[in-house]
Amino acid sequence: MDTITHTLFGLSLYGAFKNEKETKRYNRALLVSTIGASQIPDIDIVSRVWDTEGLYQMWHRGITHSVFLTPLWALTFFFLMWIFFRVKDRRLFYISWLAVLIHDTSDLFNAWGTGYLEPFSNTRITFGTIPIVDFVLWIIILAAFVISKRSTLPTQKIFRLAWLAMGLHVIIQSVYGFYIYSQYDGNYEEVALSAGFVPFNFTVIGKSEEIVDIIDTSFIKEDQILYHLRSSEGADLDLLFEKRPEAKTLYQWAPFVVVVDDENYLGLYDPRFYREGQSFLFEYIEKGG
Repeated sequence: MDTITHTLFGLSLYGAFKNEKETKRYNRALLVSTIGASQIPDIDIVSRVWDTEGLYQMWHRGITHSVFLTPLWALTFFFLMWIFFRVKDRRLFYISWLAVLIHDTSDLFNAWGTGYLEPFSNTRITFGTIPIVDFVLWIIILAAFVISKRSTLPTQKIFRLAWLAMGLHVIIQSVYGFYIYSQYDGNYEEVALSAGFVPFNFTVIGKSEEIVDIIDTSFIKEDQILYHLRSSEGADLDLLFEKRPEAKTLYQWAPFVVVVDDENYLGLYDPRFYREGQSFLFEYIEKGG
C-alpha cells in the first residue's frame, strides 16, 4: 500500500485502542507507536543511498517486510516508548506488533508484493487483488473519523467496526480476484493479476512462450484483450545485465517479463505495469550507443 494508506491504518489503530481513561502520556505513546509501526517496514527506502549494483528493486519490500521481523520492530517501539515517554506497557508491544503485521500483510495483496518469508525464501509473494492505492479503504477510514466526531458511540467501537468493514472489503475483493485468476490459469503457462482502482476491476496478464496478453476484466462488462505483446525469449541478455544491473534485478523480481530486442533497444519490462504502450518498470540499453 502507499504511504498515506499506511498512515491512515496507524491512525485507525489509534482510534480503535485509544482509551480516555488512560493518561495523556500513554495515549501519546500509543499514537506514536501505531503510526510509527505502521510505517517502519518502509524504512528500506534509505537503501537507495548505498545501492550501487541496481539491487533496490529487491531490497524494497524485502527483509524489512518479513513476517519474521515483525516482533523485532514491535520490540523496538516498545523500548522507544519507554525511553521517550517513560511508558512501559506491554500493550504497546502487542499493538505495535499488530500495526507492523497489518503493514506487511496488506502489501501482499497488491501487485508489487513483498518478501514476506525472507530470509527463508526470496520469493516475492503477491496476490494482486487490491490496488496500491485503494480509495475504498480511504472512504471507510474517513467515514469512521467523521462519525466519531458527530456520534455518541464510543470511538473505539466506531474504529473497530471500520476495521471489520475494511477486512470484509479485502476478503470480498480478493475472493473475486482469485475467481478471475482461476478462469485464466489454465489458458496460459504463467498468469499474474493486478487490481484496478475501481472495485472488482482487474487486469489479467497471461504469458505462454513468447506471447503475453493483457486483459481487462470487470464485474459489469465482458473481458477485453487490451494488448497482445511478443517477448523476444531467445535474446542474449548477458550484455544487458552487465551494463544495466537493474535489469537483472527486475528479471529476478518480477513473476515474468517481456523481453525487447529490436534495432534500437535491448531490454525487458514488467507487463503488470504496462499502460499506453509502455511500462514504468522498463530497463534497457540502447544499441549502437
